[in-house]
Amino acid sequence: MNKKDLVTERILHELSIHGRISNTELAEKIGLSASACLRRVQELENSGVIKGYRAILDSELLGNGFIAYVTVGLGQHTKASQDAFEQAIADANEVKECHNVTGSFEYILRVETRNLKTYKTFHTDILGTLPQVSTITTHVVMDSPKDQRA
Repeated sequence: MNKKDLVTERILHELSIHGRISNTELAEKIGLSASACLRRVQELENSGVIKGYRAILDSELLGNGFIAYVTVGLGQHTKASQDAFEQAIADANEVKECHNVTGSFEYILRVETRNLKTYKTFHTDILGTLPQVSTITTHVVMDSPKDQRA
């Protein structure tokens, strides 16, 4: 990808807000011809700057009214322990995000379930059974006044 200039920044900004915008609309907003805009977007896609496009789903409307961020500490700090934990979490539908972080714990998970009762089941039957896990701390989301994922 060429260096990031003002036009590229504007394209990325518009696409991050309106991922389904047509190329013609995007070109008009940015002030480029449709063909020049399309070339820029394709270059951003091909270079990996734009990883893809997705639909943002309303968790509550889908029946997941309980959201929590869960910090997880591992008992051993080995690659094998991390790999085993990450594989188990990859198979857990309740986990929407998993981030390996620095600090007093190894992972932060974004977990979505129907309600507190179903979260408890996930906590006990999934996280609680993983031999790598030594600590679990749950932070319940009460509101999200700013969420740029949506």
